[in-house]
Amino acid sequence: MNLITSSYLLLLRSVSRNIHRANIHPFISRLYTEGFSQTTAELSKAQLQKLRGQEQRLKRRLHSIHRKFANVPENSEFQGHHHVYFEDDKGIYRSTLGHGEQGMVQVFRADWAGDGYGSIQRVRLSPTETMLAATVKKDHHEETRCMLVHLGGVNLRQNAMLVLDNVLSFEWAADDVLFYSTQETLRCLRVFRLHLSDSGVQTTLVYEEKDPEFFVEVSCSRDQRLVTINCSSKISSEVWFIDSKTRLSFPTLIQFRQPGLLYHVEHSDNHLFILANTGAHQEYQLLRAPLASPSMPHWVPVFSAVPGTVIKDMELLQDHCVFTVKDSQCRLQIQTLTTKEPYQLNTLQLPHWACDLSPQRVGTVDRGSFGFLLSSPVHPPVHYLYSSRNQKLSITEDNRYISLPEFNTTRLQSPSQDGTMVPLTLLHMAALSELHNAPLLLHVYGAYGVDLNMSFSPEKRLLLEDGWALAYCHVRGGGERGLAWHRAGSVLQKQRGVEDLAACIQTLHHLGVSHPALTALTSRSAGAVLAGALCNHNPQLLRAVILQVPFLDVLGTMQDPSLPLTVEERGEWGDPLIREHRENIASYCPCHNIIPQLYPPILITAYSEDRRVPLSGVMKYVERLKKAIQMCTNQVDVNAEQPARVPAVILDMQPGGDHFGPEDFHQSLNESARQLAFLYTELGLDHQKTRRQKDKRKLKNPN
Repeated sequence: MNLITSSYLLLLRSVSRNIHRANIHPFISRLYTEGFSQTTAELSKAQLQKLRGQEQRLKRRLHSIHRKFANVPENSEFQGHHHVYFEDDKGIYRSTLGHGEQGMVQVFRADWAGDGYGSIQRVRLSPTETMLAATVKKDHHEETRCMLVHLGGVNLRQNAMLVLDNVLSFEWAADDVLFYSTQETLRCLRVFRLHLSDSGVQTTLVYEEKDPEFFVEVSCSRDQRLVTINCSSKISSEVWFIDSKTRLSFPTLIQFRQPGLLYHVEHSDNHLFILANTGAHQEYQLLRAPLASPSMPHWVPVFSAVPGTVIKDMELLQDHCVFTVKDSQCRLQIQTLTTKEPYQLNTLQLPHWACDLSPQRVGTVDRGSFGFLLSSPVHPPVHYLYSSRNQKLSITEDNRYISLPEFNTTRLQSPSQDGTMVPLTLLHMAALSELHNAPLLLHVYGAYGVDLNMSFSPEKRLLLEDGWALAYCHVRGGGERGLAWHRAGSVLQKQRGVEDLAACIQTLHHLGVSHPALTALTSRSAGAVLAGALCNHNPQLLRAVILQVPFLDVLGTMQDPSLPLTVEERGEWGDPLIREHRENIASYCPCHNIIPQLYPPILITAYSEDRRVPLSGVMKYVERLKKAIQMCTNQVDVNAEQPARVPAVILDMQPGGDHFGPEDFHQSLNESARQLAFLYTELGLDHQKTRRQKDKRKLKNPN
């Protein structure tokens, strides 16, 4: 399981140097519009049409590179006591252990949820493998249904025995007892116990959260002894547990919530292993407590991260804790610790290219090993296995993608405005000294303590092979350097993330990596706050910007408590009812700091029914931006012999309400091709020419 990374992260919305400017620029009042004009919609459509030819050519190339990496390892397999299970988007299949794919039988179909439900989200086997529960998401929306399937007997049931609506998280305590949380308007506040008895189905409310800033998730210890109810806000947490030996009892509190206290719980041998931010600088450390006395006075420190590293996650095996850690340059490491005294720590180095670690799914049997996938944005996943028996790390299968020497992973650090060193990961094929004329694509997020997504992407691999340099800016507000790194870029410190982003770009240019005319920036959801603020104050650093489902009207959204997530997110952005918070938000909010100037061309992708990011804020931003650019170019035209070039502001409005993008492969491919076409066009690149250059490089160096 991912102990720290939970479903809570799904409840998120995927600054300026002038930090003392509290008042909104007076020009803003003249830019305000209530709606999205028909002229803007028609113009965006016409601009997208101009990209159509480039889009179709890039789509063919994307098809090709997806086929090339079609067989890379995935986290689609898990094991029970007697069977191995395989999952795809539409169904779950199983075969007897040791028989491979022979005799494979389908045990679950996504379309059992009904019309409009299509992709499997979460799957859990009951302890003795007689029951299966799975959630299926509605197409283009975020509604889910949980279906229970009986796996016993020779003839498998060919439909669900029970369907539950609006279930987000769930765990089995026994073959006949399921605990689950429900979601309403993106909020999870209730946990129920479902008891499948001979007399029928009994549903009991076992927990209800009263504080709207908290989110509730159901989880399970790796040894399946405890079902936990995890209550989390931005600044504190509280965990309750149900012992599977007394599964019909009500939850027991481990430690009541305290402001500033975050903790996560695992279990082994009648002891709790607690990852809590009680270490130095309020970072995570490992503590231990008896199951019979779980509260904080009984927590005994066991392990703290080595100075210069932070704990990112933990897996508890039969006799070892396995920690995922990052160092000051965001390099991944594995550290293992025996769970009994004398504690022994061992550090396992991972490949230099590794940027993302995805734990393998655990079935009903803990086999004393930890499987995971290592990847990077341009390196396909490789399956590794750590065995606690011999304390060794091994590659579990022959993989032709293990060695990809033709690209470089360079770890850099950039001095920000206040002297803080900001980690920066650069992926490139040519030598660092040869990147001055290379197109550069920057990535940023910097919110909620969440790390930048650096898992494998065929689209990023295509750009790399076309000679692009890819930069990942690990700015404050994200989680790459731990909890303190997040705190240093949240609430009143939000502007630090923008300063960090500007510093990263300037450092790259100073090192001779690309230049402004060939530099583009991409971000999504809450990452657009930093990107939008940078465009307001340093537009000259960029040539093009891509924003996906962007959060741009922070001030307007946080002032409306009726909107989903507003109350829960005060711990991230601040509370506008507090004057200091409101003035701070107003100083960096992208929508409220637009001024007449030449902005870089911007492509915005949004979904008409997205509930996480209000569409009204996106539309308001687009209208204000276009008016500001028009005012600037009109002023330039008065004193110029030739008309000024008007930067494109394109709103690509798509149907549906899935904030995380289309799950349909072809729709996703269309969206990616459209964005790449925009980049190539605005940077003045010919993707066919770059492809021919790549072929020439292969001829010179066939290996």
